Amino acid sequence: MADAPILSSSEKLALDADVFGAPFNGPLVHEVVLAELAARRRGTHATRNRALVSGGTSKPWRQKGTGRARQGTIRAPHFAGGGVVFGPHPRHYTVKVNRKARRAALRSALSIHAERGSVFGLDAGAFDAPSTKQAADLVADRRGGSVLVVLSGPDEAMAFKSFRNLAGVNVLAAEDCGVADIVGAATIVFSSDALDAVCARARKTETRATAGADAEEVEA
Repeated sequence: MADAPILSSSEKLALDADVFGAPFNGPLVHEVVLAELAARRRGTHATRNRALVSGGTSKPWRQKGTGRARQGTIRAPHFAGGGVVFGPHPRHYTVKVNRKARRAALRSALSIHAERGSVFGLDAGAFDAPSTKQAADLVADRRGGSVLVVLSGPDEAMAFKSFRNLAGVNVLAAEDCGVADIVGAATIVFSSDALDAVCARARKTETRATAGADAEEVEA
């Protein structure tokens, strides 16, 4: 089982071999990353067509006798200030990705970081109060690329406040950490609780309680 060194400590954080030892599946990771980025789009863009543009309720000139082409309104698309033809309208960009595929992509992204040695642990309890300087010292050797700090739980609020003001450092809760965030980071720093939460999402099986029966493992 691979280990991740804990920042500013001689101890190491154990990495689950099932999660951090999976083969890398590039096409699957690409599919899931595109789906996650598409789901983040708000889709609120909109334009007004000729029915929504104000004005133009009467003909700009009479039908015949002027020598010009007949027109019914100055809010037609070919007039300045007219409606937009085939413009964007509010929509969602959500793309469905199967749960097995999401979990497999998450394992692939985490495994490639473990292979490169870019996964580190963090003692979030060491932050008694918010301290950006203390946080900067911990990741000073890894600021050459983007750093993703994954935390979990209200007990790690001080660590969250300490890292969030650092340039090039992205701080996320474990439940908000997606494949796109992991792929886009050069270094990942996990607290112990956050690592457990992310591994629980990435495992091939999950535990759930069924009615009238004890908890059982089911295929994810």
